[in-house]
Amino acid sequence: MVDVEPRTESQPPTRDPVTRSAALWATVVAVPVAILAGLLIFSQMAPGDTSGKAAPTASATQPVVVPGTPVQLAAPKLAGRTKQVCLAVTSQLPTRVRDLAPRKVSAGPEQNAAYGEPPITVACGVPQPRMCKSLTETGSGCVPMDTELMNMNRVCWYADQQPAATTFTTMDREVPVQVTVPKHYAQAAQWANEFSDTVVETDKSITQGVPSGCV
Repeated sequence: MVDVEPRTESQPPTRDPVTRSAALWATVVAVPVAILAGLLIFSQMAPGDTSGKAAPTASATQPVVVPGTPVQLAAPKLAGRTKQVCLAVTSQLPTRVRDLAPRKVSAGPEQNAAYGEPPITVACGVPQPRMCKSLTETGSGCVPMDTELMNMNRVCWYADQQPAATTFTTMDREVPVQVTVPKHYAQAAQWANEFSDTVVETDKSITQGVPSGCV
């Protein structure tokens, strides 16, 4: 006879109340941390609020509205060789000067030109500047003897600085060319120099009566 012992049902393992409590607290802490981390990542990906931050500064080269009205320039009557040279000068002027668009002129497009707003102007056939005869000569509109002339790209310029603009006039050319640069533009000499190549190509240089500062 075989003895058969009755099978007893397996009992589930008892849980340690301390371990269960620790697990619950870990869950309670982990969930908010995960939520906060998700919110932080989302806030970095989403467009932020720019309030309180410095607004971007405007570009230094904002587009300028150029008036459609012509630039007022005098146009004294030119004759002979002067007229021919000035026509050659104006026909070879650049279509734009850096970012400055060309402007219409009120008179004499064969001898005058303008660019931008406020306008930088070019005038050909102006009177030849005269050097003063002494250091003390004043009031006659002559070029002071101690003036430092500017040699730029093979052209000798005299710069007459006035409150509103600086006027540059050639001192070594057959027919004088004048460039007026308003104070609005920094480094006025560099703007005048934009026209030196055209002057060299179209207006012959001279040697007689040229100031020593041009040599």
